[in-house]
Amino acid sequence: ELNRLVVDWFELWPDAAHVPASDLPRSRPGTHIHGIAMLSDGDVVFNFEQLGLVRMDSCGDVVWRLPYRTHHSVTLDEQGDLWVSGQITREEPQEAYPNHRPPYREPTVLRVSPEAEILDEISVFEVLVTNGLRAYLHLVTANNNGTVVSGDTLHLNDVEVFPETMVEGVFRHGDIMISLRNVSTVLVFDPQTLAIRFISTGKFTRQHDPDFLDGNTISVFDNNDIGPDSYGHQSRILRIDARDGSSDVWYEGTPERPFYTDLMVKSQLLDNGHLLITESKNGRAFEIDTAGQLVWEYHNLTGDGTVGLVEEVQRLPAARSSLFSPDGPSCAPSK
Repeated sequence: ELNRLVVDWFELWPDAAHVPASDLPRSRPGTHIHGIAMLSDGDVVFNFEQLGLVRMDSCGDVVWRLPYRTHHSVTLDEQGDLWVSGQITREEPQEAYPNHRPPYREPTVLRVSPEAEILDEISVFEVLVTNGLRAYLHLVTANNNGTVVSGDTLHLNDVEVFPETMVEGVFRHGDIMISLRNVSTVLVFDPQTLAIRFISTGKFTRQHDPDFLDGNTISVFDNNDIGPDSYGHQSRILRIDARDGSSDVWYEGTPERPFYTDLMVKSQLLDNGHLLITESKNGRAFEIDTAGQLVWEYHNLTGDGTVGLVEEVQRLPAARSSLFSPDGPSCAPSK
């Protein structure tokens, strides 16, 4: 172990005026960390889930706090900016969305500078409406006689940027990919015009963590939580070709090698072609090689035969891990 940061909401944010009193944590640890990125100097930026975005240095001191209801994902782009999932809770009716009954969540895509300045704020509602897809805003209704919806209708759970290191195809440098869990949809759009380049619905169920594999291909973590329970049921990772919508199964669990989580999860394609997978609800992370064989696995054992939930495991570039000595960072005494 090279470093450890302990996060306590009540010490971290004692004056969170941006969070309604009804949503403030009542007891430790408050909530969970969901979405994290390490910067080039070893600082980490993370979401204290739906409560705010925080930058913390390697000694555990807070560099800044962004009072915005951020959640789920933090992605660092080549310019050093952070792309983050956000939300605005609408407590009053909005003229643009007359069939949304308050309170409801309007998901947003944020671009945030390393100094905590919001550089862009994109409404996911606006992306869908601009592309003539208003019906997606009402897919969760089960009312035969209307389309009134409320609450978390889309559930944005990931924001990814198409990197400059990949050759363009269907996707262009700077394009944004988002995952909308509650309508089982992944889409890629141009953040300047909001025009959608690619959209896929229904090939996966309540998915998480889509990633760009190249200029035409994405992977999607299909939670695949169909059925009354998880017994004999398996999650899987799909590859989808944006040119024709074709797909194949990259990896899935089997009865002999179970792999299932109905919530959360992450995957990361490594430089050697291996895949690093976080099986969140089972408190497990593991790496598979190009043949789908297990390389190693980690279980977050907490004692008494139980495991703790694991939000995300990341493989860091060598330049990041070299920031820490085996004895941990050199930190001055706390003031």
